[in-house]
Amino acid sequence: GGPRRLLLISNSTLHGGGYLGHCQQHIQSFLGQKVKRVLFIPYALHDRDAYARTAREKFESLGYGLDSIHESHDPVEAVRKSEAIFIGGGNTFRLLKALYDNSLIHEIRKRVLEDGIPYMGSSAGTNVATISINTTNDMPIVYPPSLKALGLVPFNINPHYLDPDIKTTHMGETREERIRQYHEEPNTPPVLGLREGTMLLVEGDKATLQGVTGARLFLRGKKPTEHEPGTDFSFLLTDSNPLSP
Repeated sequence: GGPRRLLLISNSTLHGGGYLGHCQQHIQSFLGQKVKRVLFIPYALHDRDAYARTAREKFESLGYGLDSIHESHDPVEAVRKSEAIFIGGGNTFRLLKALYDNSLIHEIRKRVLEDGIPYMGSSAGTNVATISINTTNDMPIVYPPSLKALGLVPFNINPHYLDPDIKTTHMGETREERIRQYHEEPNTPPVLGLREGTMLLVEGDKATLQGVTGARLFLRGKKPTEHEPGTDFSFLLTDSNPLSP
């Protein structure tokens, strides 16, 4: 097997474009020529058939076949045979519960971390690639056995990261305040806020920010920092990353 290869996308659809349109060139250069078929995991949405149709259409237009895991009699076997995995967005709690229910957490980890097959996630699929889903934006509509996720990277991501709107009259908490509350708990890992249009490419021990909008990094006990596309985030992949001041 090769080193881990991950493409963690903030969002599937960017305003003004179609499904995965804003990142299709990233997807093609990430999957390359070797991958012929992608295993799609549509568990984050209720209508899995419709979701699989949307994903299949997109991937076929990029030159890849797509198999949806919900059409397989044996999901574990489907993961074991897969050349590449793509987990789409939707509700993170529903997605993680289905991954546990189908005994896929260990299998996906093994395929990605030991066998080196490419893993793509968008939105909820990016959330579950991290250490936990504690920093998702979704409602807990179902109850997974644990908030621990695939742990393909040792930190958290907040997809669809939103900056505070200075013109708004809405008095609810901002995304930044919620992440700060998470970091009030002891031993909480870094949180990378990925704005829409941004993605993190992980190749082995190297992590690079890609896309158009940039990201905000939150470390426990420190001021958040702003980062442009092209930023090297490899330090987040080391186990000795700065968890606390």
